Amino acid sequence: MRPIEGHKSGSTTGSSAGSSTGSRDNSSDSSRGSQKSKPSAGERRLGDFLCFAIYSANLAFGRAYRKGLEDLGLTYPQWIAIVALWEQDGQTVSELGEKMFLESNTLTPVLKKLEAMGYLRRQRDAADERQVRISLTEAGRLLRQKGMHMNLVASTGLKPDEFARLQESVVTLRDNLIKATAEEA
Repeated sequence: MRPIEGHKSGSTTGSSAGSSTGSRDNSSDSSRGSQKSKPSAGERRLGDFLCFAIYSANLAFGRAYRKGLEDLGLTYPQWIAIVALWEQDGQTVSELGEKMFLESNTLTPVLKKLEAMGYLRRQRDAADERQVRISLTEAGRLLRQKGMHMNLVASTGLKPDEFARLQESVVTLRDNLIKATAEEA
């Protein structure tokens, strides 16, 4: 049984205690000799944290995308920048950074590399010299056909409707956490 993340009373929400789920962290696998068979009340294992489940799923997605991205010669941040520019070309660095949840000091090296690879152009906005606009080149637009084969829905083992619901739930979770931390500041 998994405690609710952040809840310290030892209350549970599932029925997997003592069973082997095959998770990488073995948090609920009591068949391992080095694992405690049952955590004491209030004790939480790494696998009991929702944040760790999402973090490790992110790493798994990175591994799943690795071959396709290597074939394109891109990193994951470069790929999502290209995808965001397909959706809306001509964005400013700050607009793109907001969509990608990256600060400009993290995003700028990604964009410089993509520009050096010939996939985009960065130009000062004529109306506001403080702004830099990013536009895809023809080569950047052609990456869409080359990269769209990277659809990992089947790899997740989820049905398409389950995948869509999970994605919506994760987006809601992310947005709520951003809102909560903004209110604290």
